Amino acid sequence: MLFQGGAAAVDSATIVGALVFGMTGGPLAVGVAAALARVGWLFPQLFVAHLAQKRTYRMPYYVVGAFGRAACLLTLAVVLLIAGPLPVVPMVALFFALWTLFTFISGIVAVPYNDIVARSVPSAWRSRLLAMRFFGGGVLSLLLALAAHRLLEGLPFPAGYGVIFLIGSALLLGSATCFISAGESPAPAAESRERAFASFLGRGLEVVRNDPRFRGFLLAQWVGGLVQMAYPFYIVQAKLAGITEQDVAIYSACQTVGALLSNALWGWWGDRRGKLSLLCGVALLGGLAPALMLAWPLANAGVVAPLYWFGGVFVVIGAVINGWIIAQLGFLMEISPDDRRPAYSGYFNVLVAPAALLPIAGAQIAAAVSYRAVFALSLGAALVQFAILRRIGMENPEEG
Repeated sequence: MLFQGGAAAVDSATIVGALVFGMTGGPLAVGVAAALARVGWLFPQLFVAHLAQKRTYRMPYYVVGAFGRAACLLTLAVVLLIAGPLPVVPMVALFFALWTLFTFISGIVAVPYNDIVARSVPSAWRSRLLAMRFFGGGVLSLLLALAAHRLLEGLPFPAGYGVIFLIGSALLLGSATCFISAGESPAPAAESRERAFASFLGRGLEVVRNDPRFRGFLLAQWVGGLVQMAYPFYIVQAKLAGITEQDVAIYSACQTVGALLSNALWGWWGDRRGKLSLLCGVALLGGLAPALMLAWPLANAGVVAPLYWFGGVFVVIGAVINGWIIAQLGFLMEISPDDRRPAYSGYFNVLVAPAALLPIAGAQIAAAVSYRAVFALSLGAALVQFAILRRIGMENPEEG
């Protein structure tokens, strides 16, 4: 729960997107920041998975990543607090250097976290556990959004964002302390032929060739990258529609409200109807936000105020992001063998890592064509993703 609150402080779809747009004034930098958030999270996982797969205890890797990212965010907060007199170009360069370091260190925690949770919590409880995590974290995120509104209103740019990052670093530090205190049980021993990195990679290729569920899920995640490609540009489009800097916090709160309202549904759905069924439902819902953006010119004709329309869009985005994380983590845990779960997490996340660069392509499309083209592509990708997931379900009817 503390982690979810801290993560809200560095959400690339709202807080970070608005900060970067305010520093640079262009969509490309916003797309790069969002891409770094995903690439940094995914890229280290193959190497961490190889190391963790050989160990009986995986918590030490979590410790490095969790405390490391809290320290990076604290440093980033200090830079923003003292950045007033700095020239714009050095400030932007320093921000992106620290942001890159933060995202890559954050990626260390994913493999040990997934493995420890999967070994500690039975499958029938995992979706509800994640839903409770998002609910409690959503409450914290909502409080953070309310604080952010006051901070951005009362402090000069970018000092207000610096205080938000400072709060986020404190929450991440508390999260790491709580998770470590829970401990872990010994993990099953790895096969001897996986101890060499080359053999570890070779077995990853075997998984892709021989496991149709893994392969289909991988393809769906790649297409999902096209859906998520539009996420950094919703806040940009809202700012272009005339919202103020303080309204950024309101949209962060709307995204949190969407997550909170949907948590109970996602938790029940994943545990009762299956993780794959939940993936299908969330994929279909993922097309609603870009559809609303494409309809904005009609709503803008004096019918709906921008604050309410974009607020609804961010409510949908919050529900979709929460549902997708709950479903994705649950399904990946389900299809990963108990003795090879770190390896499966590493294979999956590294293979989907290139899709994290798609926000940069989205920025290029927005600059060359329009933001509407980005949202139209996102809508089409959501429908294709739903079709891919449905096919996995038809080929494996026992999974929904």
